[in-house]
Amino acid sequence: MNDLTRRRLLTAIPIAGAGVLGLGFWKMLGGMGRGSFDPHAINAPILDRPLPDFTLPGLPDQGEGFGAADLRAQTAPVLLNFFASWCIPCVAEMPELRRIAARVPLWGIAYKDKPENAARFVARDGSPFTRVGLDQSGMTAIEWGVSGVPETFLILPGGKIAWHGTAEITEETFNRKIAPRMKAAR
Repeated sequence: MNDLTRRRLLTAIPIAGAGVLGLGFWKMLGGMGRGSFDPHAINAPILDRPLPDFTLPGLPDQGEGFGAADLRAQTAPVLLNFFASWCIPCVAEMPELRRIAARVPLWGIAYKDKPENAARFVARDGSPFTRVGLDQSGMTAIEWGVSGVPETFLILPGGKIAWHGTAEITEETFNRKIAPRMKAAR
């Protein structure tokens, strides 16, 4: 291969890569315009499957932690919320979580957080969580398929995952997406 051919090839590779990325971006924007692309929708292979096995310690002064066995033992639906004290959307959703916690038990997992920061965060305005576990390493979140916080899961009795949300939970989201699944599970 001569020098001229090598230069052309080295020039063509980034141009082709930019073209492929541009095509993907164009398709994504087209899908958003038609309403067929939801940026919050992610592939959630964990839905309708049993819970991943895990056991987490609790937060300081917040009681004991919990694990998959505790969730499987529940006889009513439970919302499981992954959060962090450093997460701005997590701070924003706390008032909604307190209102929702009056309707369904809410358990929390502090994701990659310092124990003292997470404990202060949940205690600051009154914890909406019935139980809280600490996932300092982030390995439990990985097993659950969490891509960022906040993320919430609806766990049905026996430990079946019925719903997965990848954004802040609002009253509208609860009424439209979560409550119907809870009602159908009864």
